[in-house]
Amino acid sequence: MTTGLWELVLKGIWTTVQLLVLSSLLAAAVSFVIGVARTHRLWIVRFLAGFYTEVFRGTSALVMIFWVFFVLPPAFGWQLVPMWAGTLALGLTYGAYGSEIVRGALKAVDPAQQEGGIALSFTPWQRMRLILLPQAVPEMIPPFSNLLIELLKGTALVSVMGMGDLAFSGNLVRLALQESAGIYTYLLLIYFVIAFLLTRLMRGLEKKLKAGVGKEPTREVQVPQPVGGGVG
Repeated sequence: MTTGLWELVLKGIWTTVQLLVLSSLLAAAVSFVIGVARTHRLWIVRFLAGFYTEVFRGTSALVMIFWVFFVLPPAFGWQLVPMWAGTLALGLTYGAYGSEIVRGALKAVDPAQQEGGIALSFTPWQRMRLILLPQAVPEMIPPFSNLLIELLKGTALVSVMGMGDLAFSGNLVRLALQESAGIYTYLLLIYFVIAFLLTRLMRGLEKKLKAGVGKEPTREVQVPQPVGGGVG
């Protein structure tokens, strides 16, 4: 490929990374807000959070991108740039999946921990912040890692808006060179490298969060000494 085509691919990688970071931040925020809301003591809060989850899990991310980019402007009189439209659609969609991860991890914490916080007169927020989340967050990392990889692959959907992400740039290069096998092989390798780096990053985060969590204190084993003298 020529230098200009390589620059086009590099710009596509940078756009994909930007979109991945922004949409993952939004998805993480939505995951925790909706996930915690699904464990709320008020039924109306649980119902609204559950309704949001079912709606966004049951709709296509591609159709959501179309809806945000093409339907919202005529309805509300304003236009989102492709980056923000993609961020909003992907973040809200994948955040719905992440909320189930948060809810499941919170429910998996030993109920005795919750009861201990009540016995100590902690408020619900204090129990969540000091007891539940520190134990639940490390268990969320592996499924969140998988979700992050799925989100990376989902960023290719924004190419339908004409956004110059990696998939869109790769297609332009394919049209310019009239070659499919080599270009799409390059794209597969680039996505794989990004996914591999993300996996390693999440594993490191998991080890850091799990350090010292749930470990029993080490006890020094003492060998009992015989009392009195031996038998003569």
